[in-house]
Amino acid sequence: MKKTDGKTQYMATLGMLCALLLVMGMTGIGFIPLPVIKATTMHIPVILGAILLGPAAGGVLGAVFGLCSIWVNTTTPGLLSFAFSPFMSTEGLIGVLKSLWIALGCRILLGVIAGWLWRLMKKLTRQDYIALPVTAIISTLCHTILVMGSIYMLLAEQYAAAKNVAVTAVFGLVMGTVTASGIPEAIAAAILVTVIGKALLHLQARLQKR
Repeated sequence: MKKTDGKTQYMATLGMLCALLLVMGMTGIGFIPLPVIKATTMHIPVILGAILLGPAAGGVLGAVFGLCSIWVNTTTPGLLSFAFSPFMSTEGLIGVLKSLWIALGCRILLGVIAGWLWRLMKKLTRQDYIALPVTAIISTLCHTILVMGSIYMLLAEQYAAAKNVAVTAVFGLVMGTVTASGIPEAIAAAILVTVIGKALLHLQARLQKR
């Protein structure tokens, strides 16, 4: 494949994945309301993009995921929307920066981590059917831990106030959320990334041979 053709394919794939994320985010189908937090399927296109296109593209897709998260938590606020939307913050500039880190920074890291993890797992295992689910599971759990860990470290008092509990109870609640949303998200990612990712990798390989 010519260099220009490869670049065109890269940009077209990145554009389609960005569009998919925007549709999922704007329609709400990418976010699943839970009593405390919105679970998500938005991480799956981000991981797929990072696998197909690399860590940089994963970071771009993670940023789109983060922007959609800000939009959803601003337009349809929930109990923890102050953690994901700078417009819902009650702490002024400091709160804005905290929410931007949680909504954007953690999601950009998701894409970058997934891209590098895929390269590492592919090199170590040389088997897509091993590398794909392992990349999906670890990336998803890293994302959940980054988000909920950041909420615990940066917004424990606000979290406690929102839940009407003592600050000392926040760690247990955060771990409960990690278990309740993180594990199902990781399982869903492992299945879908493996099935869809294998097909897309096969298609990508065929296009590159032309």
